[in-house]
Amino acid sequence: MEETGPGEVSAIDKVADLGRDIGEYIKHQRNSAKISLRQLSKLAGVSNPYLSQIERGLRKPSAEILQQIAKGLRISAEALYVQAGILDVPAGGPVVDAVRAADELTERQKQVLLDIYESFRRENANQSTVEGSDVDDQTEPRTPPSRSESA
Repeated sequence: MEETGPGEVSAIDKVADLGRDIGEYIKHQRNSAKISLRQLSKLAGVSNPYLSQIERGLRKPSAEILQQIAKGLRISAEALYVQAGILDVPAGGPVVDAVRAADELTERQKQVLLDIYESFRRENANQSTVEGSDVDDQTEPRTPPSRSESA
């Protein structure tokens, strides 16, 4: 048996903490969505007792079960995978970090905001790679036609 010194956390304790953390997170998301345990178990296709054990940190769900729970909560499975320690937190930046830290938003709202932000970033990156694309090109359609064209 591996011993740990004072202040050290064993691997078993880390796994137990992850199970508790994901359970608390699922319960928080369920309460935010105003869904009962019974309703979520039905939506996710898992038994009521099993979901209760997950929420209390007694069971650590598989990635497949997390995906079903995410679908029932209408949040991204990625958010649950990150919370469960299956995925690393994706790199962000100040905007992404601010959205993720916003406690007043649901996971669904956060995901929608991040998707929109990412689409704007991709669009701007694509525009900057097009030759001759600059601010003047973007404002060109707004200039009125000359008098000779309208006559």
